[in-house]
Amino acid sequence: MQKQQTIIEESLKALMKDESFLPDLQSQTREQAFKSLVALLSTPNHIHKSFLRITLENGRIVRIPSFRVQHSDTVGPYKGGIRFHESVNEEEVANLAKLMTLKNALHELPFGGGKGGVGINPKEFTVKELNLICKKYVQYFNDILGPDKDIPAPDVGTGEREMDWMMGEYKSTHPGQAYRNSFTGKSILNGGSLGRREATGKGVYFTFRYMMHNFVQENKKWLRDTENPFAHTALDHADKKLKMAVQGFGNLGSVAALEASQCNYLQNKIVAVSDHNVMLYNDDGLDIQGLVKYVEGHDGDLPTENGQLEEHDIKAEIKGRDDLLELDVDVLLLAALEDQIHEDNMENIKARLIIEGANGPITEKADKYLADKGVLIVPDILANAGGVIVSFYEWVQGREAQFMTEDEVYQRLFDKMKGTMDTILPQFFGDPFPLRQNSYIHSVKKLSTIMYRQGKLY
Repeated sequence: MQKQQTIIEESLKALMKDESFLPDLQSQTREQAFKSLVALLSTPNHIHKSFLRITLENGRIVRIPSFRVQHSDTVGPYKGGIRFHESVNEEEVANLAKLMTLKNALHELPFGGGKGGVGINPKEFTVKELNLICKKYVQYFNDILGPDKDIPAPDVGTGEREMDWMMGEYKSTHPGQAYRNSFTGKSILNGGSLGRREATGKGVYFTFRYMMHNFVQENKKWLRDTENPFAHTALDHADKKLKMAVQGFGNLGSVAALEASQCNYLQNKIVAVSDHNVMLYNDDGLDIQGLVKYVEGHDGDLPTENGQLEEHDIKAEIKGRDDLLELDVDVLLLAALEDQIHEDNMENIKARLIIEGANGPITEKADKYLADKGVLIVPDILANAGGVIVSFYEWVQGREAQFMTEDEVYQRLFDKMKGTMDTILPQFFGDPFPLRQNSYIHSVKKLSTIMYRQGKLY
C-alpha cells in the first residue's frame, strides 16, 4: 500500500501551501516542521513481532509469525484489529496500522492506530489449537495491550469468539485490573455491543447510499454546473437501477450486500457475488437473503456446485471467482483483501463506481489510472470505519456499564458517518482532488494540528 505514503506526502504539500493552516509556522521553520510531519505520519511508533510456540493436537510443535504494530497514539490509545490470514506480514500490518490512525482521525474518534496479525489459515487449525493461538498472542504481547494502551478488535479471519478468548486470557494475566475494555468486538455476553458484527458492512453501504441518494439528489443543480468529473459520474448513476457486484461474502460483504438488496433509497440489483472459491452470477439479480442463509450453515462458504444451488432454490451460474472484477456492472463493492485491482487488470474494469469495503483493495497505480478515467472510488478510509466506530461505542458502554439497543447503535453509527461525509463531500465535489485525497487531507490536517499543539514538531 505504497499509495498511503504518496497520499500522505501529497496531502502535506497541499497543506503547506495553505497559509491559513498552522500560520505560526513560517519560511524555514515551516519547511522543517512539515518534513517532521512526513516522518511522524509515515513511520510507526513501535513494531512488535514474535513467533508463537504452539503444540498441535497431534503433538507436533509449530512456530507461527505474529505481529502487533502501534503506529500513533497522538489522539488516544492504539486501536485496530487482529487478522488471522496466511498472507500476514510485517509490512502489511504496518500499513494497516497507519491507515487506522488516519481513519480514526477522519471520523473524529479518540483513538490512535494499531494493527495485529497472525500468519495462519484459521481453517487449517482445530478449535482447540485456535484457542491456544489466541491465548499465546495475548501472553506474548501482554505488556503492550490494555484498555487505555492498545485495544484490539476482530479483522479478517477473527470474530467475537477469538476476542472472547483473548479478553479471557488478558483477565487471567491481569488479576484485579480492569479487563472488559481490553478487546472490542466481543460477544454480547462478554460485554460486546449489539450491532458490532454487522457494523462494518452496514457502514460501507450507508456511505455509498448517503452519497448517491442524499447528497447527490439534494445538490443536482450545483453538481451539474461543476467541471468535476466525479460529480458527472455520480449524476450519471443517480437515477438508474444500479447493477452491482460484490467481491467477498464474509461478515463485511454479506452484510453490505444484504443492505444493498433491501435498500429503499437506491435501485440496486446485485448480479454477482464471490468468495475465495467461486463467483455466483444472475443477470436478473441474486437472492442475497437466500445466500446469506446458505453461508451461515456452510462454514461461511458460497455454494460451489449446481446441486447445492438447486437444493436451496438459488438461481445462479457458477463462474470463476476472479472474473467478477471485470464484469459489465455499474458498481463494484470490494470486500475481500488488499491489491485486488492492479496493473494487470485495471484496464478491464468497467464499473464507474467502486466502494472499498476491504482495506487497500486497489494498488497505487490502478487507483491513479481509474481516477484519471473519472471512476468514483469511495475509499476504505471513509467507507469501512463502521467497525471501529461501533468498537468505540462498545468501549464507552463497557466503561459506563450501560448498553445501547441495536437501533440506538445503528442510529449513532449513521449519524457519525453522516457527520464525516457532510464535511468531506462538499470539499470533494468542489475541487479536483479524488475522494481518497480529500479524506487524507482532512485526517492529516487534524493529526498535524494536534502534534503541533502537543509540541511534537520541535
